[in-house]
Amino acid sequence: MATTITAAGQLHSPKPFGRRHPSDYNFVITYVVLIWLAVLAGFVPDVIRHLRSHSAPYPIAVHVHAVVSIGWLALLTGQTLLVRNRNVRLHREIGVGGGVLAILVVLVGCWAAMDVASVELGTPKSRPQFLAIELSNVIEFAALAAAAISARKQPSAHKRLILLATLSLTPAAFNRAIGVPFLHPLLGNGAWQTFIGVFAATDLMVLGIGAYDWLTRRRIHPAWAFGATWIVVAQLAASWLDYNPAWKMIATSLVRAW
Repeated sequence: MATTITAAGQLHSPKPFGRRHPSDYNFVITYVVLIWLAVLAGFVPDVIRHLRSHSAPYPIAVHVHAVVSIGWLALLTGQTLLVRNRNVRLHREIGVGGGVLAILVVLVGCWAAMDVASVELGTPKSRPQFLAIELSNVIEFAALAAAAISARKQPSAHKRLILLATLSLTPAAFNRAIGVPFLHPLLGNGAWQTFIGVFAATDLMVLGIGAYDWLTRRRIHPAWAFGATWIVVAQLAASWLDYNPAWKMIATSLVRAW
C-alpha cells in the first residue's frame, strides 16, 4: 500500500522547471537585440531632432544617465555572449561589477528624472506628476536587479530576473519610438489609457518571456511570475498616481525642493 501511494505521488507531482533548453541561448540574445533596437529607435531620432532644433542642452544628469544606461546594456550583452560561449567563470567574475553598475543605474536614473523635471518646472512642458512613471521604472529595476543578484546561483531564475529588470527601463525608449505619440490620439487621457500607452510595448515583451517558458517547458518560472507581477503592479500604481491631484502637489513640492 505504501509503495502504491508513493508511486502515485510521484506520478502526479509536478516536474521541476527545466533548467536549460536548447533554445534558451537564442531566446535570450534575441531579447537583448530587441532591447537594443528599441533604445536606438527611440533615442537616436530624438537626439538628432534636439540637435537640429538648437534647443537648450540637456542637463548633465541626462548625459550621465545615457552613459550609465548604455553601459548596463553593453554589460548585459557581454554577459549574455559569455554564457552563450560557455565562459561561465568570467561571467560570474564580471557580475560583481554588474552589481555596482545596477546601483548607479538607480541613482543616476533618479537624478536625471528630478533634474529634467526641475528644468521644465514652470514651462509648458512641466508635468511633475509624470515623476511617478519615471521613478516607478527605477524602483522596478532596483527590486528586480537585487532579486537577480540574490538568485545568481540559480541560473534559470537569475537570467529571467535580469531580463525583466532591463525591460522595466524600456518604456521611455518604446514611447519615443511607437508609444505615446502614436497611441495618444487613439486612447485619450486617463490612468488606464496611460498604462496602455506607456507600458504596452514593454509588457508585451514581459509576457513573451512567460509565453516562451510555457512553450518550452509547459510551465512558467516562479521568478518570471514574481517579476512580471511586480512590474505590472508598479506600472498600474504609477499610472494612477499620474492622474492623482494629491500626488501632483507632492511631486511639484519635491521638484521645487530639488
